[in-house]
Amino acid sequence: DMQFSKRLDLFGDEIFAALNERKVALEAQGRTIYNLSVGTPDFAPAEHIRKAMMDAAADPQNWKYSLRDLPELLDAVCGYYKRRFGVEITPDQVASCAGSQEGVGHIGMVLCDEGDTVLLPTPCYPVFIAGSLLGGAKPWYYPLTKEHGFLPYVKDIPEDVARKAKYMIVSLPANPVGSVGSPELYQEIVDFCNAHKILLIHDNAYSDIIFDGAVGHSIFNIPGAETCAVEFFSLSKSFNVTGARISFLVGRPDVIAACKKLRTQIDFGMFLPVQKAAIAALTGPLEPIKAQCAEYQRRRDALCGGFRSIGWDVPDSHGSMFVWAPVPQGHGTSMEFCMEMIEKAGVICTPGSSFGPSGEGYVRFALTLPVEKITEAVQAVKNSGLIG
Repeated sequence: DMQFSKRLDLFGDEIFAALNERKVALEAQGRTIYNLSVGTPDFAPAEHIRKAMMDAAADPQNWKYSLRDLPELLDAVCGYYKRRFGVEITPDQVASCAGSQEGVGHIGMVLCDEGDTVLLPTPCYPVFIAGSLLGGAKPWYYPLTKEHGFLPYVKDIPEDVARKAKYMIVSLPANPVGSVGSPELYQEIVDFCNAHKILLIHDNAYSDIIFDGAVGHSIFNIPGAETCAVEFFSLSKSFNVTGARISFLVGRPDVIAACKKLRTQIDFGMFLPVQKAAIAALTGPLEPIKAQCAEYQRRRDALCGGFRSIGWDVPDSHGSMFVWAPVPQGHGTSMEFCMEMIEKAGVICTPGSSFGPSGEGYVRFALTLPVEKITEAVQAVKNSGLIG
């Protein structure tokens, strides 16, 4: 038998495939299924973004290796940061990634040697863990707890751990827990990383999906971040282009250069029509993004408020396109409850156990259906008798 790398033993099975397999089987039986598991927006990309990509794809010259980020793409990212966040960056502070998933998945290889300590949130997006393990690092998990509003609390990180940490990942608004950071919290984290010479990696995928009048920030809005931080900035959720895999790493030029060096070993650059679509998105109107955020908030209200109305105490998400819900008492593990939800209500959510050591006891819902469908899903849960 083929002996595969022990590296694969670091990772569990991909949960979304298992959930989708059950979804397909139930739909084949004629069941109505409400899929609130995978965080892929159901909104369409704007017409000017699609047109830019199609026009570029019509030119045969654009089907060759790109080998680089176009200068006009780098300028578009810099211009967007100025327009959206009021932050000045330069082209040497920008590198494209094939989505933040790819960027985070490889950054441990760039930054770490075997046995290095890294600080990761728990619960967290699974690739934070995978990218660290692929780099040979040892994760030290700082918990996001209900008592602290599911926010980082750096005062609980021991001094000896902080002294040896190579990098710290922070993700706000947070997937899966839906928490949102204040400027004061960001400043506390930046000061902590500067004091301990830790590279701060900010995953900024959801700064445009933030509720109740709050404002999404870049880490570079915070004094001192320029010396200690890099930020993954994604177009996927703001512009509904998840399949195009458009993301950027922004920040310290030395880290950007190191990441580019690794990428040249495994990739020939972002497809040119995708670069043209990214330029159109970054230089186009931002008003539709605000309207989309308002729609996500209506969905949040329909889901969280709907569940509370049937006796399930699900707190409001403050940002991201996700809701973090406690497993009702008496329903076993998060995976067991997810399977109950699928079988009895036809509603698919994701078990909290998929999001690291502190995820058990919760499930994650993605706000990826319109309000009327979410209302139907809540009614299906009520009719199932699972709650109460």
